[in-house]
Amino acid sequence: MRVLVIGSGIGGAATAYHLAGRGAEVIVADAARPGTATEAGAGIVSPWTSRWEDALYPLAAAAGRYYREFTAELAELGEESSFEVVGGMIVSAEESELAAAHERLAARAAGAPEAGEVRRLDPAQARELFPALAPELGAVHLSGAGRVDGHLLRRALLAAAERKGAKFVDGEVAFRADGTVAGEQGPLEADSVVVAAGAWSRELLAPLGVDLPVTPHRGQISHFDLPETDTAAWPVVLPRTSHYLLAFGGGRVVAGATREAEAGFDYRVTAAGQREVLDNALTIAPGLATATLTETRVGFRPGTPDALPILGRIRPGLTISTGFGAGGLTNAPFAGKLVAALALDEDPGFDLTPFSPDRF
Repeated sequence: MRVLVIGSGIGGAATAYHLAGRGAEVIVADAARPGTATEAGAGIVSPWTSRWEDALYPLAAAAGRYYREFTAELAELGEESSFEVVGGMIVSAEESELAAAHERLAARAAGAPEAGEVRRLDPAQARELFPALAPELGAVHLSGAGRVDGHLLRRALLAAAERKGAKFVDGEVAFRADGTVAGEQGPLEADSVVVAAGAWSRELLAPLGVDLPVTPHRGQISHFDLPETDTAAWPVVLPRTSHYLLAFGGGRVVAGATREAEAGFDYRVTAAGQREVLDNALTIAPGLATATLTETRVGFRPGTPDALPILGRIRPGLTISTGFGAGGLTNAPFAGKLVAALALDEDPGFDLTPFSPDRF
């Protein structure tokens, strides 16, 4: 079966990887527009510390468990995923918040061995792990939390798919009213199509008379450099807001992120956005005050009205994978496995009913 995957962000890349692994003839088409969420994403893989509930948490928990499996597969193929387990900390100066976080994490970890050990840290212990942290902040530490560089993971998935025969088409593509797809060089024929175009999925599907409420949510994420500082083992830091900190080797620390649902496709770093990121980062980690601000990335997360992804078939031969919001780097690799099965008319082995396009 020939399958066309439109979009090569983390959702499309993961779908193409799994399709190619199942023996499908895979074509990946991508317009390489600026602002893809994957290229800007911070890279936290810790669904157990999230506030996701209801239908999303079971999907995310399965995705967190799956990370160990598929990154090991990539390593066997000689592709470096960049995924590392470094631990994570929910931080607060309020005892009540830490107590509630500990109770919730302990309950979740009891059903997810890969989440690791849950333990309380006093402020001094927390600063031992993340030296830039504010001195008044205690923490609840989860040993199984991980981090991943979205750019490297995407590249690894696409390279592995190519090893298994996937082909790539660059440039804009568009649906015709009859359901066929045209690229810049002509028609793109396929038995099955997967739309994984992120925040651009809505406009892509419009010629088919399909209106999925996927909208761009702009996120501004800043990168800092701490020269001559060994940050490789620093854990993910999660205050009780939507902001966060995480570190990579080489003195790089990432702080984010704004969540701007009304910004459209405005690909700019704004003064207000930069201030928001810096204010939150320096409140949690004043030790970053002397760091070099090296860049601020902008990404358009695909959001939906109910904050759930859209995973499923719209009609025979047309499958959707989008709407991951801020959880794309966590959830999309596992979702790619499920969507690949749907595209091949197979049972995905996971209940995708809550994420069906039909719910809109």
